[in-house]
Amino acid sequence: MPRLAHALLQGLKDHGAREIFGIPGDFVLPFYKVIEESGILPHFTLSHEPAVGFAADAAARYHLGLGVAVITYGAGAFNIVNATAGAYAERSPVVVISGAPGAGERASGFMLHHQARSVDSQLAVFREITCDQAVLDNPATAPAEMARVLRSARERSLPVYIEFPRDLVGAEVAPVPVLPRRESDKEALAECAAEILERLSAARSPAVVVDVEVRRYGAEEGVADFARRLGLPVVTTFMGRGLLEKSPDVLTGTYMGAAGHVDVTRLVDESDALLLLGVILSDTNFALSQRKLDPRRTIHAFDRSVKIGHHVYPNLALNDLVNELAARTKPIAAGGRPRPRINTGFPKGLKADGTKIVPSDIATAINDLFDRHGKMPMTSDIGDCLFTAMEIENTALAAPGYYAGMGFGVPGGIGVAAATGQRPLILVGDGAFQMTGWELGNCGRYGLDPIVVLFNNASWEMLRAFQPESKFNDLSDWNFAAIAPSLGGHGERVTTRAELAAALERAAQRRGQFSLVEVMMERGAISDTLSRFVSGFKAVRAKQTRA
Repeated sequence: MPRLAHALLQGLKDHGAREIFGIPGDFVLPFYKVIEESGILPHFTLSHEPAVGFAADAAARYHLGLGVAVITYGAGAFNIVNATAGAYAERSPVVVISGAPGAGERASGFMLHHQARSVDSQLAVFREITCDQAVLDNPATAPAEMARVLRSARERSLPVYIEFPRDLVGAEVAPVPVLPRRESDKEALAECAAEILERLSAARSPAVVVDVEVRRYGAEEGVADFARRLGLPVVTTFMGRGLLEKSPDVLTGTYMGAAGHVDVTRLVDESDALLLLGVILSDTNFALSQRKLDPRRTIHAFDRSVKIGHHVYPNLALNDLVNELAARTKPIAAGGRPRPRINTGFPKGLKADGTKIVPSDIATAINDLFDRHGKMPMTSDIGDCLFTAMEIENTALAAPGYYAGMGFGVPGGIGVAAATGQRPLILVGDGAFQMTGWELGNCGRYGLDPIVVLFNNASWEMLRAFQPESKFNDLSDWNFAAIAPSLGGHGERVTTRAELAAALERAAQRRGQFSLVEVMMERGAISDTLSRFVSGFKAVRAKQTRA
């Protein structure tokens, strides 16, 4: 019989985990020893627990498996709470595994180091930000507990929590079974698909909006097939940017309401049959809508249920629904419904001169770089770097577009590099880099060489855009490029368009170490997309205040 630690690692692998991110600590040391010596899953240690959570989150988003974060009890686990909350908000299946005190320690009568209010306070906190939990304190039931929790993570695409008492690492247990996925009700699925197709066929201007769950459940190809068959236009949400990268023929653009392309906005806002697939109804996706979503013209498939008008089909998996829609749809006849053609072209052809850089210049320079060297997978932090990403040609992207927690970009890029073996492009602002940018110092140990584009205006510029009068938005200039060599990378500071284009080209050619391009910009310089977003947001807020 396997030992409990080995059974958990093999169970993770069997359920789709490909790697582990973590930080050792005393309560998790026995488990970490098994991680290292067993070789069941490769492991990557980082420097601070939030980065561990962000890396595991990004890895899960890219390879459609489980992200795994291993940390110690208390001081480590509470540090990863924010990253786990972000994964929950944005529906990323991260498995948080925490070492914990053993039975003897719990019964000692002493307060334990790292303990907060009670020995179970940590479990209570994680119940709020995970969809399922297990405490592996009984070897007889542990395999079934692990199987249940891991299935929950995959089925609901949400974080789960496993607590592992350190004195049970070597306990003998049965292997962890892989439970069969819970199938959608076939009759309900057929009825639901038929009703959706009837509504779409009868509509004058149907449209499809896709968001993160389409990626999480591997439904991108099915959506593209279904859309082609019906001639439907497809747009992504702000959060869903990067979806359907391989299906440009069906992708019309990204919906951002008043901040987006006027024709894309009109397509969604004026649709009389709007199919929302895996869409989070968040303010970042819809706060700038010109028209409130009308349930009479909206079909919403999300979190294993489908809402059509005012009634609901429960327990229908998104990928099952997409496959059923595709199977029931015949290709449109020649001359049938034409898909709207909207030119949402991306800026290219940067004029490499001595002009000072603004954020939209960065998007143009990256588009030019992609034309020369091919697209790169991307991660972005929150802030104007993410709004600038909306001006970059559609490519795979992981970013905290809804939860909007700072610090995701750099460790997220490390997670993508570790999980995919690809070289990522990371967009990050100077405020977020101060939080987690130092994780780049771990790249050399693992042979990772991301390209990092750092937006530096010595400011929390997105906050300034909303509240320009506040001096607390000012930051100091830390000269990050000068620090890069001490972290094992190459740093270059640029101030003009010509310097930016040349630095990006050198970074693309350089391999074997991370490249940091620190782009110096004036305070107050923001991307065209953020400018529209701020104007639209303020207009909506003013309208709500008047009402």
